[in-house]
Amino acid sequence: MLRATGLTRRYGGVTALSEVDIVLAPGEVHAVVGENGAGKSTLVKILSGVLRPDVGSLSLGDSPVAFSSARDAVGRGVALVAQELAVFPDLTVLENLFLLNRRRLASRAAPVLAELGLDVPLDARAGSLTLADQQLLEIGRALLRDPAVLILDEPTSALPAEAVTRLMGVLRRLVARGVAVLYVSHFLEEVLRIASRITVLRDGHVVLDGVEKESVDLHGVVAAMLGDRALAPVASRTSPPRPRPPAIVVEEPAFAVAEGEIVGLAGLQGAGHLEVLAALSGRPPGHGRVHIGGRPAPRSVRAAVRAGIAFVPSDRKRYGLMLDQPVWRNTSAATWLGAGRGGWWLRREAHRAAARRHIERLRIRGGPDDLVATLSGGNQQKVVFAKWLEANPLLLVLDDPTRGVDVGARAEMHAVIAELAAAGKPVVLASTDLAELCELCDRVLVFQRGRVVARLTRSELSERALSVAMNAGWGGGGGGCGGGGGGPLPAGGRGGAQEVKARI
Repeated sequence: MLRATGLTRRYGGVTALSEVDIVLAPGEVHAVVGENGAGKSTLVKILSGVLRPDVGSLSLGDSPVAFSSARDAVGRGVALVAQELAVFPDLTVLENLFLLNRRRLASRAAPVLAELGLDVPLDARAGSLTLADQQLLEIGRALLRDPAVLILDEPTSALPAEAVTRLMGVLRRLVARGVAVLYVSHFLEEVLRIASRITVLRDGHVVLDGVEKESVDLHGVVAAMLGDRALAPVASRTSPPRPRPPAIVVEEPAFAVAEGEIVGLAGLQGAGHLEVLAALSGRPPGHGRVHIGGRPAPRSVRAAVRAGIAFVPSDRKRYGLMLDQPVWRNTSAATWLGAGRGGWWLRREAHRAAARRHIERLRIRGGPDDLVATLSGGNQQKVVFAKWLEANPLLLVLDDPTRGVDVGARAEMHAVIAELAAAGKPVVLASTDLAELCELCDRVLVFQRGRVVARLTRSELSERALSVAMNAGWGGGGGGCGGGGGGPLPAGGRGGAQEVKARI
C-alpha cells in the first residue's frame, strides 16, 4: 500500500497541490481525474519520486518513505508510465525495455509485449515506432519491473480502441494479483469502467475523496471537476445551413470538403486515413492528387504553412511545440517562421499581447513568458491551437486535436473548431476518440486497409456505427451522435459502401 498524507507543493507563488491525501491499496485501481492544471501531474511526480513535496509525507506498506529519485521509487516497487513519453528513440525496442539491466533475455519481453498487442521486432529502433506503439512500449517497460504499485498517467491518450481494451484486460489481471494501480485519465468512460475508487482534484485540492465507483456517475464526476463551470451552456455543432463550394478535392480516395464543413477521417492503425492528413499538410502523396482552393496541394510543410494550412499534430512534443521556448514565441511561431510575417525581436511586445489574448480565450494556465515545457500536457496542446489561431489559417488539418486534455478544455477547443468552421474554414479531422468525431463532424469517412469503406452522414453517426465500420469494413446504422443505437446490423458485406484505394 502506498499512502500519501497532506501533500502540498508550490511553484513560486502558485500552489499546485494543497493538503492532498490518497491511498493506493493492493488489488485496486484508484483513478485520479481533474482538469488540466488541477494538480494531477504534480501528484503523480511526487508519488513516483520525481518530485518531493514541500509539505506532507509518504508511506509504503507500514513504513514511512521518502523517495530520493524516480529510480529509488522503482527500486522500491513503484513504477510510472508518464504522460510525456520517455522512449529513447535511437535505442532498440529491447534496449528500451531493459535499460537498467540489458542482460535480461528477450524471451521475458516477448509475452508482455504480446499481451499488450505490441507486434514489433525487438531490434527495431524505438524512434521508428508510431506514437501508439511507443506508448505501449512504455507500458511494457513498467510491467517488466513487476511493480507492487503501478502509476499510469494518461496511458491510453494515443491508443486505438482495440489497444485500450487489451490494456484494460492487463490491468484487471494485475489487480487480481494484488498490484495497486493509480490511473490518471481524461477519458472518464474508461475511468468508470476500470476504477474501484475515484478521486477528483480541482485547483490543487481534493473535491471528491476516493469515493467508490458505484456511488458516482459521469455527470457527478464532471460536476466535481468543473465546479461552477459545469452549469455553463455547451456549444452545439450544427451542419452548414446551405451548400457551399468545395475547398478541398482529393482524387484518391475520392472526396471533397466544402467551405465551413468539418469532415472526419476514421480508421484503425494503418488504415490509410492518416496518409490523407499528411498529404493535406504538405507531405507529398505517393500517388493521386490533392487540390486545395483550386490549386495543387503544397509539396512541403513550410509551403503548407505559407499557404495558410494549419496542422495540429497528435504528437505535440515532437511536431507541435518548442518546449524550451516561452509561450509567446510558440504562439507566434507559425506567423513568424512559417508565414514570414513580422519578427520576434521587432514585435516582441505585440507577440506577447497576442499570447495573452489566446491565453484568455483558451483558458491556458500559464503566462506569456512561461516555458512551454513547464505547462501541463493539456495546456501545451492549447498552445499548439493558439499558434494556428494567431496565424488565421485558411484550412485546419487536425490529428487527435484534444489528446490529453480534460473534459472542460475539450469542450472549449471543440467550440473554437466549430467557430472556425462557422466562419467558412474547412476542417479535416482524424481522431481516435469516436465521441469526438460524432460531436464535431458533418460526416465521417471510414478507412480500412487503404480504402474508404463507409461514408457516414451526421444523422447516421454514432460510436457504434463508427466502430462497426472501422472493424467490419462497412457502414450505416444510425443511432445519433454519441449513441449506441441503430437498427439491426447485417452479418457481413460492406453495406454498399464505396471502396476507393487510398494511394496517397
